Amino acid sequence: MTTPQQAMEQTAADQSGPPCAVVTGASSGIGLALARQFLEHGYDVLVAAEDDELEAAADSLRDSGSQVTAVRVDLSTPEGVNELYLRASHGNRPIDVLVLNAGVGVGGPFTETDLEDDLRLVDLNVRSTVHLAKLVMRDMVDRGSGKVLVTSSVAAKAPGPFHATYAASKAFVHSFAEGVRVELKDTGVTVTSLMPGPTDTEFFDRADMEDTRVAQGSKDDPETVAADGFAALMEGRDHVVAGSVKNNLMAAGSSLQPDAVAAKGMSKMTEPGSGT
Repeated sequence: MTTPQQAMEQTAADQSGPPCAVVTGASSGIGLALARQFLEHGYDVLVAAEDDELEAAADSLRDSGSQVTAVRVDLSTPEGVNELYLRASHGNRPIDVLVLNAGVGVGGPFTETDLEDDLRLVDLNVRSTVHLAKLVMRDMVDRGSGKVLVTSSVAAKAPGPFHATYAASKAFVHSFAEGVRVELKDTGVTVTSLMPGPTDTEFFDRADMEDTRVAQGSKDDPETVAADGFAALMEGRDHVVAGSVKNNLMAAGSSLQPDAVAAKGMSKMTEPGSGT
């Protein structure tokens, strides 16, 4: 089996200059940790996000000695996706790796959450993933090489009461990654779905889920999740359930149970106030 280091060295050997990785949702959490992984393995990195934490995050990465470019852009809009693609493709430099990590969560009963918040989640988590993947994968196929990492979640394995749009969005991107992967067989392009469990990031705070049982429980280090994702990507694996053994058990259990049973169990973890 090809090791991550061998895969990186082969990519670099096939082109002049360091390989380039584009990482979305990279201002904090798993995205920022993934950017560090690529820098540690000799990549230049373009990091993208909407929030004002992005520039500070990019500054924290620049000690690596590799090139770090920050593009602040709203990927929940088609205009934002197009802008990022144009910036990333400027100068005809190939995008060797695309990390589709940008996403948000919305917690609470669906009939009570704000409609605009749910629709923005769909635009960012689902629509932008498809849009940016379409643009970049076409270039990769034409070139005959490339790797794509899509951040899904163990939440993709079961319906998600009290974060219904989020869980559904992660089921979509996981299915999308697995489906397109098969289509791209023999093109030189691989697609990997990264499936973390609860991770120590700003997610639960931003999704208004801090008082839930899942938010109050144990969480994985984003650096561990990123390392697992990077290794799986470089090995060309179809997916990886990252982090603790508990996440693998959770994903396997959800897959084996009927959806109605899995959803009822999940509700005990995600219902507002369940962690207090």
